[in-house]
Amino acid sequence: MFGLPANPASVAVARRNVRELLSEWGTSREAGDNVVLVTSELVTNAIIHTASDLIVCRLRTSGELLHIEVEDQNCSRTLPEARRPKPDDQNGRGLMLISELSSDWGVTDTADGSGRVVWAELPS
Repeated sequence: MFGLPANPASVAVARRNVRELLSEWGTSREAGDNVVLVTSELVTNAIIHTASDLIVCRLRTSGELLHIEVEDQNCSRTLPEARRPKPDDQNGRGLMLISELSSDWGVTDTADGSGRVVWAELPS
């Protein structure tokens, strides 16, 4: 688990931290690349689409799955949803990528209701 300020520079820090952890766990390069990409998209979405000051990332492994969580401090009425961007659109592909790379993903409120956790599971 690690916390990050909710600013664009934190995306690179999240990728580096996740890559280091996955290396310690002996995760394959392909699985690691997918987990790093999904983490990057989740952190980016939390920074862009919430009013958070802090983002918390958690990773764990259970059997054949790697579980990623990105917690923000925003609990708006709007849930994250995958969009269908047009070919020329510069944004809107994050959750679509997460859906393609993950075996499952979803959104839950934090235990105290102060934010949301967007999570994804990927094969290890």
